[in-house]
Amino acid sequence: MYKRQLRTLLNSLPETDVVGEATSGASAVEMALALRPDVILMDLQMPEGGGLSAIRRLTGEWPEARILVVTLFEDDESVFAALKAGARGYVLKDAEEGEIARALQAVAQGEAIFSPTIAARLMDYFAAGPASPQAAHGATFPELTEREREVLTLIARGRSNAQIADELSISLKTVRNHASNIFNKLQVADRTQAAIRAREAGLGL
Repeated sequence: MYKRQLRTLLNSLPETDVVGEATSGASAVEMALALRPDVILMDLQMPEGGGLSAIRRLTGEWPEARILVVTLFEDDESVFAALKAGARGYVLKDAEEGEIARALQAVAQGEAIFSPTIAARLMDYFAAGPASPQAAHGATFPELTEREREVLTLIARGRSNAQIADELSISLKTVRNHASNIFNKLQVADRTQAAIRAREAGLGL
């Protein structure tokens, strides 16, 4: 439903043409690299890797890509993860049509733009001053949840899945699910690579 409304809005804007639509993170990357549009609108919740992974892949292969995130997620982790991945703007799906149109035009012109609520979060974050070590770890891997960071820290310390399950009082299956999410979000192949990334960032030391 929202996609149809967004398409209608985009088609109503002057000098704006919708040149392609993707239904997954993987197809979004493939299509964007082939078409090279002026602006890419990206949701964070998508199959086949998700929007964050797609943003990282796109900006890795095409650093000049201008990506505007349009999503329902307004938590700090999602916002900072998207910006770290390379997004140029971040607006919420419940924003007014005029706000989305202005965001699209701003990103097309090379500006950075955010919904008012997102801008307020960014201002609060930078006004808070130096972060605590725990907060710093969160800023290092903002795409991870707090529990995923705990699991990653224990992986970096060489703990097995069974040991992590025992230490955190969670099931072995839950640990495996967290580990899988961590590998996907950090774009690493296995525990060894995840541990290296974590230790480089100061986790697990």
